Amino acid sequence: MKIKLPGRNSAGVVTAFYVRSTSSPVSGHDELDIEFLGNQEGKPITLQTNIFINGKGDREQRFHLWFDPTADFHDYTILWNHHQVAFLVDNIPIRMLKNVKGIGYPAGHPLKVVGSLWNASWATDGGATPIDWSYAPFQAQFRDFGVSGCPAAAYADLRGCFSPSYWWNDKQYWRLSKAQLKAYLDTRKRYMSYDYCSDSARYPTPPPECGFQ
Repeated sequence: MKIKLPGRNSAGVVTAFYVRSTSSPVSGHDELDIEFLGNQEGKPITLQTNIFINGKGDREQRFHLWFDPTADFHDYTILWNHHQVAFLVDNIPIRMLKNVKGIGYPAGHPLKVVGSLWNASWATDGGATPIDWSYAPFQAQFRDFGVSGCPAAAYADLRGCFSPSYWWNDKQYWRLSKAQLKAYLDTRKRYMSYDYCSDSARYPTPPPECGFQ
């Protein structure tokens, strides 16, 4: 999806592009989130990613983008197959989750695509900076959406969705390439502002998937 975020003062406003379970209860749903946490004018806008597996989220990773996402459209991509989940910004991977036996992975439900713009009082400065409605209306622009997926009707037999006839199941998409891995490590080192895997107050023992990201 190409997205251009609301300009000016967007504190307390979240623009989101994500995929989530189509019909399973919230207590057991899967979800892959790209969320933009609005901010006061002149301050960086944070991109937050999150992953819900069987109803359990709290896997936030946040980045200060290396460009102004309100000035122009940029590409935001979620690649999801049976081997990895990868989040990409302008084709640069910023987050990944490997499908490792014994560790949770979002593969239990078919997913639908959602785009939204909403009032999120928690989003800016830990909730200390609310929406300034004098800047309304807040407008996000979405365009050039593209999706390739295994049809939900076929998802009842998961083996069919793992077919190599689908391009995203090709071996080149099972893991990051050497060039992608280099860009991934460099981007995380330079632009990541929060990683739940490093938050010892929340997780004295890092969650098991943290060793495979």
